[in-house]
This record gives sequence, structure tokens and C-alpha cells, in this order.
Amino acid sequence: MTTEPTAGERVGGTDSGGPSDALRALFDPESVAVVGASDRPEKWGYWLASGALAGRHRRTVHLVNRRGGGLGGVPFLPGLASLPAAPEHVVVAVPPQHVWPVVAEGLSIGARCFTVITSGGAVAGTGTGAAGATADAERGLASLVTAHGARLLGPNCMGVVDTTSELRLSWGDFPAGQIGLVSQSGNLALEIGRLLARAGQGFSRFVSLGNQRDIDAADALDSLIAHDATRVIAAYVEDFRDGRRLARTLAAAHAAGKPVLLLTVGRSEASGRAAASHTGALVSARAVVAAVCRDSGALLLDTAGELVDVALCLLAAEGRPGAPVPPATPALPPPLRIAVVGDSGGQGALAADVLSANGLVVPVLSAATRAAVTAHLPPGSGCGNPVDLAGAGESDIGNYARIAGALLLAGETEATVLTGYFGDYATANPAQAAHECEVARELARAARESGRTLVVHTMARDTPALAVLRQHGVPVYERIEQAATALAATDRLRRTGPPAPPSAPPSTPPSTRPSAPSAAAPHRLPDGDYRTVRALLCSYGMVFPAAEFVSTEDAAADAAHRTGYPLVLKAMGLAHKTEAGGVALGLCDEAALRRAFRRMRKATGSDCYAVEAMARPPYAVELIAGVRRDPAFGPVAMVGIGGVTAELLADTALALAPLTPGRARDLLLTLRHAPLLTGWRGAPAAHLDAAAGALCALARAAVEHPELSELEVNPLLVHPGGAVALDAHGVLA
Repeated sequence: MTTEPTAGERVGGTDSGGPSDALRALFDPESVAVVGASDRPEKWGYWLASGALAGRHRRTVHLVNRRGGGLGGVPFLPGLASLPAAPEHVVVAVPPQHVWPVVAEGLSIGARCFTVITSGGAVAGTGTGAAGATADAERGLASLVTAHGARLLGPNCMGVVDTTSELRLSWGDFPAGQIGLVSQSGNLALEIGRLLARAGQGFSRFVSLGNQRDIDAADALDSLIAHDATRVIAAYVEDFRDGRRLARTLAAAHAAGKPVLLLTVGRSEASGRAAASHTGALVSARAVVAAVCRDSGALLLDTAGELVDVALCLLAAEGRPGAPVPPATPALPPPLRIAVVGDSGGQGALAADVLSANGLVVPVLSAATRAAVTAHLPPGSGCGNPVDLAGAGESDIGNYARIAGALLLAGETEATVLTGYFGDYATANPAQAAHECEVARELARAARESGRTLVVHTMARDTPALAVLRQHGVPVYERIEQAATALAATDRLRRTGPPAPPSAPPSTPPSTRPSAPSAAAPHRLPDGDYRTVRALLCSYGMVFPAAEFVSTEDAAADAAHRTGYPLVLKAMGLAHKTEAGGVALGLCDEAALRRAFRRMRKATGSDCYAVEAMARPPYAVELIAGVRRDPAFGPVAMVGIGGVTAELLADTALALAPLTPGRARDLLLTLRHAPLLTGWRGAPAAHLDAAAGALCALARAAVEHPELSELEVNPLLVHPGGAVALDAHGVLA
């Protein structure tokens, strides 16, 4: 992730108002010019020109190629200056060394938007452009464009498609539908498009971001929020640029009732980043994105297939009881209840298991519903939940619609899953094709009239009956786990509360806050030792035990008389003190202190030591709390179960800093081990308000001291009487 200027800092940005005229020119221009047009199908210029010509009944299309020629009866013109009028939107597909001159020519005649397909670094007109200068050259191009009040998509992008305005300026097939896609990967977009086409869906709009030198993911997503034809928003983003602005956009989409499905990278260790502190090891880039999605009301998914499965389910559930809950809903609903009807007991039981494993509820049906279902089943069939058809489909395929309809209309569940053989009867017996298609229409009608969601899992593939279901918006899946995952994701979105967009920076200027005392770089670890960081955090109200800092054995003994026994001795300048032999606990007298001091100096070679009162509050729970400065999202707060097992347990919760006391308390309660804080097995509950206050102090200190890339307290002892920090560490940026 790299940090780029925000839209508000760019000429033509959209943060301060609605979409600019230049963005309208991106998606629905009155005129388009394709520079680099070609009549050869193996060239990008051919597909861009062909796509542009397909929409010329809606807009003026100019094709430019200085070598001449033509396509579809439209002659190629030698340059933009030769056009009879300035085009609103210019698509640039020329060799890298010609990009800058083409863009400059377009700006000179008044073009409003540029889509630069070309990749490579030689965009500044010099013809070479070393790899290290690529980014600077691209930023220079973007500055040139935005200085004229125009906008730039790319460079190194696949183009833009808007099926509602019949604009196709890209390579590949993009079926029309209701899903808006923003992607940094062109091939991934093509994969999603093919999966959608097989499922009877497609795109309302597609934006290939490329290198995001001007128009970025937030700009593109903003456009989809306001786009009436887009009902579900999908995005693949690798480089989040201004992450907080993107988080606000995700929250705005949720508030507008537009579900956002996000893909990104970073699940593997190979995508992670090692750090000197526990915080760096526990706060990965993907974990930050997951926290942002949770707080902004977006869904973070793992694969293109999962994205398509979930999108289909969301479209089917829109406006029904299983649809996302409006942000103003005061109380979150319980998990989705699912009725299952299967061709066999095995299929129904497995479906119920996988649905339950995904957090959904398969409830017992009422006597009235069981009676309505039993009327269509053979004697002795299972009519609970799941419902076993036991041959009822084979005897009369109309029973599929009758039984599924009874479950849908009963209103006892938000969704019904039909699992088994339906859709495959005409494969073995073509004479049944018309009847099976009619039953499919009846199934779709029952779902529509009931206002409930119907999901079909079938062993069939691409049969006429399944085509009917898809035409009527009924999701069809080949594997039951696809159906379960899609329903579970829909339920997560449905049960998401009001979005919590990132907090604004604190209003108190850093200069008005007490700063930590200056100190020389600590021995062996010149990045914020305990003494310095402790003083900083104390100035923000965090509580530490009484302590003195010494450099000799005799000074340690003198300090102990003032601190009191028992006490702790710590060597300064070590990130992981315990592992290095830099911590001695429970020293009860001077002799034990002197022995520990001599042993510790030999093991660590440290020049500075802390003599600290021993904190032993009863029923204390060790937490780790930290803040890491993410290059895209800024300071990110983390809290988890701490101590020496912090990385082993990896039980953490994240949120963008700063924190409010309520948000900090919520984070504590989301931990897997939260029962330890609320009174496990009769123990008194920890002081959650004190713990939340400590988290807020830590987060605020990190926000107001950007010279620290990481700030950590481990452990933070939380007990019934309060919270006390026992160790702290910082890393200078």
C-alpha cells in the first residue's frame, strides 16, 4: 500500500462536491476519440475502436491513427487536432513515448477525460524513462491533466465499460447486468464477467483502475453509489491510497443501501510484514482492511467465485426479509432462518449441517407448515426441517414448486434452500423440458409472491429450467457450500449495524499536549524505549506502577527503598525483554535484587534499568494494546489477549485510531477470550471502562505523535479495580 494525495488535494477531486462533469464524461460522454485505433483484431486499438463504434448511435465517435486506414467505414484521422470538434473522452492506446504528446494535444483542444491504456514508464515524452522514474512520470501526467480541470483513468488500465450508456472502451466481453465492478486487475474482471454470464448476470459498469494516478478506487466507488442501475458494488483493490477516504466511501455505500463486496490480497504470510514489536506481527495489512470493512459495512471476501455467489444472493434478497438492514435499525436481527428441502435425506441433512456451520439457523417447522408440506409427500416422508422429498419430485416434478412454495409462503423462515436433482429431468427425458421450465417459473413466482429468498442447489448444469430460474433472479449453485457461503455472507451484511466511518483527527493540536522528556537514543534499540514511551503515555493519563530508572547496582538498591518490595527489574532497550533475560519478577529483598541486576547486565549488556513496583492485582487479565501506522489507513489501534502468548493466541481486534470509549469497549468484547473480562466461572468482571480509557489514551498518543510508526503496551493488566500498564515500547518512523 502506498500513500497518494487525496481527492480533495487533486484538481477535479470529488470529495468537496458531487461527481464532476469530467467523471460524467468518463461514463457517458457525448463524444469519444480512440487514439491508436486499429483494424487488426490482435491489437488493443481494434477492440477499443470496435467498442466505441458500437455506441455511436448515442455519441460521436472519432478514430485516430496517424498512419491512416479505417474500421467499419469510419476513416482514421491523423490526430486529435484534425477532429471537427473537441472530444469529451479520449482513449489513449499508443506506444509509451507518445502518451504525453497525445494527452497534451487533447488538453489543448478541450478534452475533459482521458483513459490511458498504455503501460510502461516512458510517459513523459522523453522516450525512455527508467523504471525508477515511472511513478514520477505518471504523477506528472496526472498533474498536467488535472491542472486543466480534466480527469485521468490509468495509466496501465484496461478501460471502462458502462452498459447503461452503451459505452464499451475495453478489451473483452462484459455482459450487462446490475453489478458495478471496480478492479485493479483486468483478468480478474474478465473472470468475474464470465462467472456472472454463466449465472445470468453481468455488469452495470466496469472501471479498470490501473495505476490510479488520478481517478482512484474511492472516485470509482462514489460513482457507483450514485448509479441507479448498480444494485451491488464489487471491487478488487491492491493499493488503497488514501485508505480513510475509501473507508468513508464504503460507509456511504452501506448507508445508501448499496452492498460492497471487496477482494484484496494479503492472506498469506508472503504478503505480511515482519516488525520489531508484537504489534507489527499481529496487525497485517489484510487485518486492517478486514477491520475497515467491518466498521464500514462492506464484505471482505476471498475469491472471484465467492464474490459472484454472494452478489447473486444479495440481488435475490433485495427488498426481502433477508436483505441488509437499514443503518437506522436500532437492534440487530437474529441470524437468518433457513428451510431446507432435499431430494434425499442425505442431501437435506448435509445442507442443514453446512448451513448451520456457517452460522445460519435451520429451525423446527410449525405443525401447520408441516401439515401443508405433508400433503404433497409420500407416506412416511420426513416433513420437519430439512424436508425429505422421498421421491415426490420423481412422481410429479410439480411437487417442487408446491412444497417449496408452502415453505416460502409459511413465513417461518427468511430463505428456502432447494437441494438435489431439480433442473436435470429434461436431460434424461427431453419430453419433460417444457414442464420443468414451467415448474421453474412457479418456483420463481412463489419466491416473488412470498417476499422470501429461494436458493437452488442442483447437480444439473446449464439446463433450460435453470436458465428460467436465473432469468427470474433465483440464484442457482452447483455446490451446497456455495449456497451456504452466499447466504451466510448476506446474513453478515444484513446484521451489520450502522457504519462507523473513521474518526476525524483530534481537535487538540499536538503542540498543546505534554510531550515525553527528551532522551538519548537507547542502547541497542534506538526507537522509543520504555522510559521515554512510559513518560509519553503517562502524560495522556495511562497508569503505570511507580518506577525509577538507574544504571548501577547500588542505584538500583537505593531506588528499591523508595519503590518498595516486591518489585520488578527490567533492562531497557529491548523489544522482547523476557526472551532476552531482561525481566526479573517478584524480587522480595535487596539481595535478590542485586543478584538479578548482575545476571541481567551480563545477559543483556544494557546501560539502563527500571526498578518498578510489582503490580499483582487479583483477577487480572493480561492484554496487549498497540497502534501501528499503516501507510494507507494511518494509525490502526489493536487490542488482544497479551503477555508472552500474544502472538501464539493471535486473539486481536482492530479499528482505525483515534477511538471513542464506546468503540474501545466494543473492541474488547469482540475478542474470543472476552469472557475472561466479563467474569469467567464466577470471577469478578474486569473494569472495562478503565481498559477502554487506556486504549483511547494509547490511540490518541499515537495519532498526535506521527514520529512513532508503532506504539505498544504489553501487558496491560485489566482487573476489577482498573487497568495498569506494565511495559511499553515504541518504534520511531
